[in-house]
Amino acid sequence: MSERLTEAFDFFDGLVDGQAEGWDLAGRIPVELLRTAGARGLLCAEVSPAHGGLGLSSRDNGELTAHVGSRCSSLRSVMTSQGMAAWTIQRLANADQSAALLPRLVGGQLAAVGFSEPGAGSDLSTMSTQIKLDGDSVVLDGRKMWVTGARYADLLVVFGQCEGGAAAVVVPASTPGVRVEPVADPMGCRAAGHANIHFDSVRLPASSVLGSPGLPLPLLVTTALAYGRISVAWGCVGILRACRNAAALHAKSRTQFGKPLSEHQLVARHLAELFIAEQVATQACAHASSCWDAGSPDMVVATVLAKHVSASNAATGAATAVQVLASAAAQDGHVVARAYRDAKLMEIIEGTSEICQLILAQHAVATAQ
Repeated sequence: MSERLTEAFDFFDGLVDGQAEGWDLAGRIPVELLRTAGARGLLCAEVSPAHGGLGLSSRDNGELTAHVGSRCSSLRSVMTSQGMAAWTIQRLANADQSAALLPRLVGGQLAAVGFSEPGAGSDLSTMSTQIKLDGDSVVLDGRKMWVTGARYADLLVVFGQCEGGAAAVVVPASTPGVRVEPVADPMGCRAAGHANIHFDSVRLPASSVLGSPGLPLPLLVTTALAYGRISVAWGCVGILRACRNAAALHAKSRTQFGKPLSEHQLVARHLAELFIAEQVATQACAHASSCWDAGSPDMVVATVLAKHVSASNAATGAATAVQVLASAAAQDGHVVARAYRDAKLMEIIEGTSEICQLILAQHAVATAQ
């Protein structure tokens, strides 16, 4: 592990330092802590040094994401949101926009990305948010749901219909006509700042549109979701590592029928299953990051595979950890109780397990010989 990555691990360990349970119960991370991490470039660590970022590879950033995910999935979710915003800007923005926006995202400002709507979830082609050109301005109208990090965000990257195609527009959260409503009592990642956002005749400079308006919607969505999926996948590796560690520590210290739980064969099977799930998810993520770093044409399908495998394993693994710890993990806020709730959401966000399976099935058919 590089010295820079070790320093990042240590920084986040100090930042969390036993507070994840309290954040989960309160449903909020202190925003000054997020800004501190953001100002070190750690919330979107793949941003190029040319824009003030750390320029981490996908693999190194993945290991950092997993480490944070093992400590607090809510904090990791904010990282995913910030990284998606930065990646979208890197991929879609022109040079002037990148030079103006990316230093802000590695300088302490926070960002969120808006996709889903009341009538557009898995099928984003039905989104009704409108970005209309009006001279040297654009006018934004619509609604986005379950936008991770929106409660904390200074900037919102919003996707909508535009000029017969689609566009992404960067919206300061303080702009008149923007209304952010925190999601009340989310099941998982409770402190990740989930919110619903209303945009009512929000007027912005035309330069707020990233790149060109009227781009194909699949291009825009795939661009942002690719980053989100690999980030979530590595975050699920972190969930599995936290569950494996908690279950193993409990099983070797808890005695029943005259011997440690870990020496009871059925409990040992659970520990083996957790270890296998974590190792498989890690390898799937490592392969996806290798494809990402190499610019491989297999990157998209490898990312979908990593997300599906990691999220599915995390949900199953968290349930297994609860079974091993039993009542010890039944208290709200406990690391395994949090993992149990958080992991289930990972099977839904950035493409449900069913959508991932459809994509993988289509790939299998397309590559059959």
